[in-house]
Amino acid sequence: MTNRLAAETSPYLRQHADNPVHWQPWDDQALGEARGSGKPILLSIGYSSCHWCHVMAHESFADADTAQVMNERFVNIKVDREERPDLDKVYQTAHQVLTQRPGGWPLTAFLDPETLAPFFAGTYFPKTPRYQMPSFIDLMLRIDDIFRNKRDALAEQNGKLLKLMRKLDLEAPAQGASLSDEALLAAAWQQLCERYDGQEGGFGQAPKFPMPATLDRVLRHWAYTQRAGKRERQALDVVMTTLTKMARGGIYDHLGGGFCRYATDRAWMIPHFEKMLYDNALVARLYLHAWQATRRPRFRQVLDETVGFVLRDLRHHSGGFYSALDADSEGEEGRFYVWTPEQITSVLGEDAAEFMAWFGVTEAGNFEGHNILWRPVRGDLLRPANVELSRERLLSARNLRIPPGLDDKVLLEWNGLMLAALAEAAAATGNQQWMEAAVKNGGFLLDRLRRPDGRWLRSWQAGHGDRPAQARHLAYAADYAAVADAFTRLGEASGQARWIEEAVKAADGLLELFWDDERGGVFTTGSDAEDLILRPKEVADNSIPSANSAAAVALLRLGTLTGRNHYLDRARDILALLGDAASTHPSGFGHLLEAVDMSATGLTEVVIGGDRPDLVDAMRESYRPNTVLAWGEPYNSPLWENRTGGLAYVCRDYTCEAPADSRESLLARL
Repeated sequence: MTNRLAAETSPYLRQHADNPVHWQPWDDQALGEARGSGKPILLSIGYSSCHWCHVMAHESFADADTAQVMNERFVNIKVDREERPDLDKVYQTAHQVLTQRPGGWPLTAFLDPETLAPFFAGTYFPKTPRYQMPSFIDLMLRIDDIFRNKRDALAEQNGKLLKLMRKLDLEAPAQGASLSDEALLAAAWQQLCERYDGQEGGFGQAPKFPMPATLDRVLRHWAYTQRAGKRERQALDVVMTTLTKMARGGIYDHLGGGFCRYATDRAWMIPHFEKMLYDNALVARLYLHAWQATRRPRFRQVLDETVGFVLRDLRHHSGGFYSALDADSEGEEGRFYVWTPEQITSVLGEDAAEFMAWFGVTEAGNFEGHNILWRPVRGDLLRPANVELSRERLLSARNLRIPPGLDDKVLLEWNGLMLAALAEAAAATGNQQWMEAAVKNGGFLLDRLRRPDGRWLRSWQAGHGDRPAQARHLAYAADYAAVADAFTRLGEASGQARWIEEAVKAADGLLELFWDDERGGVFTTGSDAEDLILRPKEVADNSIPSANSAAAVALLRLGTLTGRNHYLDRARDILALLGDAASTHPSGFGHLLEAVDMSATGLTEVVIGGDRPDLVDAMRESYRPNTVLAWGEPYNSPLWENRTGGLAYVCRDYTCEAPADSRESLLARL
């Protein structure tokens, strides 16, 4: 037996290729070995930018004594949660049932080799006893003893566990919606008001997460009040305050752009320094919407710099987007990003004082004797010319440092989120470079992550040395939903019919492979995927949309543009399935509420025939969350029937208004 991780596509798995542990990927060979040997499986799930995953790897997995116990008594399997969200969902749920506590990463579970049911689960375990936890070696010895000597009791426990998990059906609710769409949205707004931090922005106390879906829900609420003529200001103030506070704080990279994962404090000052593609995709889209709604230059600046970060630091030369930058560099969290006054002065010389005053740099520092740059003075975020020149010089100096680790796998779902944001931002701002990057990314996904038979794959990684570039793992429902929405928005942004056609193919695949004919909604895994102890179904939203929320949004928009009513029917089935749960915990369904808002308000359809860039630009100058646009190349849809050139057609609620032939008349109809 040897360590088999060196050839894996996941950088996280390859980080463990030199461990003395005989790690194996989750595959038939590893599972067969466990069944043949009778040893339990030690399953470790994490991801490349996870700080405590690194700690456990350094303390235990790189330790020869720990590895000896692992190799002698277990079959050791490593899983990247980002490549295999199905396994992570199943075993995180099992952890919650076994421990009655939320899970996290690294997830450590011990599985029966025959049933693959876990009989013990936890997260991080130290090498030596501390934090009121046993040492990892002592824990493994106890687990091994229990497995060998109490098999009957474990079998009984596993039976109860699987029965309970199937009863829970991984949180999928059994009842339909108990509130109307309007009442559900009102309940969500009220709950968010109660949780809003009026002093520092955001929701709740520390740690603070950006929560872009929740803030977009608030912005949608404001847009609704404007349409209804109520002219309420509170919702817009919530969004503007939060986005301004976030952009002032250390969670935002003031030199290189982009946001870290979350802030450990209430005031957005001290970040957890990992930078994820999906966070920056969703946050960029939020700042875009805030800029469209307010035209505040500071929101446009943050949008520009966040997109710039992704295109500069997270893009493969062929157009795909990488997954993440690690929090650590040179063995220290945040080392790449922090400064002392002496370091700044050595770069900026006599310009250092002005720069340090602007970004709150002090001798004492604000992070372990160093300084995280932030904007301490209330007021605009737009930098004076001298400070901007200094920022560029300091960024160049920072680029000479040893950078954080890059997770360079390309995930279909996360690329879909970034593509949707990039396409929408390119259209709204008129940035042609962004549009070219969006089209290139769409082509990359089609070329690298879709098989000739049309089946999408989850993860792609470039070749290294003797290892060729390859895509692996069947894509999940969230991948299909994300790419369907991304191609829809790219079609709206570019006016190219091919992207709507590709969106239709992805949506058809989503419903064919993942739809639950019995209860509605989409399963996480396709009907052609391997059998796990359960077939999971994502319900609640987290930092990214659940598969069902993403599917509902994508199907509503695409169904409206193409006239395919069965897409609209399936989207409404999802809303009916999840409405009861969302009405009880609306803040846990932020992405789903986007679809609820579309359903409650109805989507406005705009078709612009012929070459009328003035009318297209007029459509994009304001925040219109529930409007879909068809222009450019016609495609197969009732929207395009009898649409003569040079006019704009506005339809809603199955009724079309008289065609508009000028910017003013179009805006009047909107």
